Amino acid sequence: MKRGLFVMKKSNMEDKYYQLIEKYNVGAPRYTSYPTVPCWDVEKFSVNQWIAALKKTYDSKAVKSGMALYVHLPFCESLCTYCGCNTRITKNHSVESPYIRAILKEWQLYKEKLEFESYPISEIHFGGGTPTFFSAENLKVLVEGLLEGTEKVGNAVFSFEAHPANTTKEHLETLYDLGFRRLSLGIQDFDQEVQRIINRFQTSEDVSRVMQQAREIGYTSINFDLIYGLPKQHMESLMETVDISLSLKPDRISFYSYAHVPWVKPGQRMFTEADLPSAELKLQLYNAAKEKIFAAGFYDVGMDHFALPTDSLYQSKIKKTLHRNFMGYTDRYTPLMIGLGVSSISDAWGAFAQNEKKVEKYYAILDKGELPIIKGHVLTNLDEVIRAYILELMCRGEVRLNNDESLNAYFCSQLTELLEDGLVEINGNLIKATEVGMSFIRNICMAFDLRSKEKMGDRPMYSKAI
Repeated sequence: MKRGLFVMKKSNMEDKYYQLIEKYNVGAPRYTSYPTVPCWDVEKFSVNQWIAALKKTYDSKAVKSGMALYVHLPFCESLCTYCGCNTRITKNHSVESPYIRAILKEWQLYKEKLEFESYPISEIHFGGGTPTFFSAENLKVLVEGLLEGTEKVGNAVFSFEAHPANTTKEHLETLYDLGFRRLSLGIQDFDQEVQRIINRFQTSEDVSRVMQQAREIGYTSINFDLIYGLPKQHMESLMETVDISLSLKPDRISFYSYAHVPWVKPGQRMFTEADLPSAELKLQLYNAAKEKIFAAGFYDVGMDHFALPTDSLYQSKIKKTLHRNFMGYTDRYTPLMIGLGVSSISDAWGAFAQNEKKVEKYYAILDKGELPIIKGHVLTNLDEVIRAYILELMCRGEVRLNNDESLNAYFCSQLTELLEDGLVEINGNLIKATEVGMSFIRNICMAFDLRSKEKMGDRPMYSKAI
């Protein structure tokens, strides 16, 4: 398996690459789902349809393979201005217990509506917000409530996101004792000026402390989140961040492109586009950091994700079991993912549903004994076909189309420019991204995205592809 997607060897190749960047650096989804959330057909969705889709998937698949639970814990003590997540900013920790009670109430509603005899769990992930905003004691109450009466699949994976500055040894020990073996540390950048403008503060000493404690306790997979393209970021500072990160020996690195969407997240208006690296510099930042990551023994396993060969994410890439959902890349396919908490999204393959985004409204709906769902989408047969195609491209860099000649001809017509620019190869029904094309995988997927083509107008919908 090759480590790199593209290595620039000659100046003419570099010039061509920058021309491709200029051409294809357009708004594009990250494809954690298809259809993407802005393109859901919400008018045709009902909660009853969602429950029916859940039951169908649970009865046919989930009992054997287990379901995934994503729990959104939105609270943070301060606003990170770069953040695109749904958060609630407060220093009042009395919010913890009511929120946990609400999560467990929502989970109980699902158990009642689906009439579970047993509910095997294959995966649990705590995201946010800042999950480690919650005390270790309260997280224990939450986990024990979620697991009550469940059956844990043999190779189940429990993971959580952690802020290095407030994650304690008690957090790590408590969650480990409850079955958690994987954690993800949000670092982004160690440079003080970058941290100041994005209002995100942690030191390399914070990260080193958490790493040492987690390793001693027994955590087997630790991910670092890094971001390129942040305001005030420059080559020297990012290279230092990458060097420090690699010296701490994580198992995975998620190296994300900063998504500038101030029309969605007003906190990003704390700086302007003039503070952001140019598209050319952003590419240079990415390539320089990527080469350091490869030199340290990591392999490319998917868009923005790198892993050591000993990590399950890399192994799933080799075994062709890599999957992608609303939690990003995962080492297993779970046909049913239930999202709990404000703004969480659930996936039953044939349908999606999203929860209420505001905490108070979320509580109010639960108090009525109703699932706190505010919108969703029921996939058509064509949606499911395209979803499978995009998933294959995102996870394996290639897709074999079915025998629908008319539809295949349309997709191939949409790939014409990408083919001419050397980003894809077409061999009969097999569509494959080239080495250069893997850097433009979001653009390649857009060729199949009928929903976005219908929806797109002059209003921006997605962050830039590069």
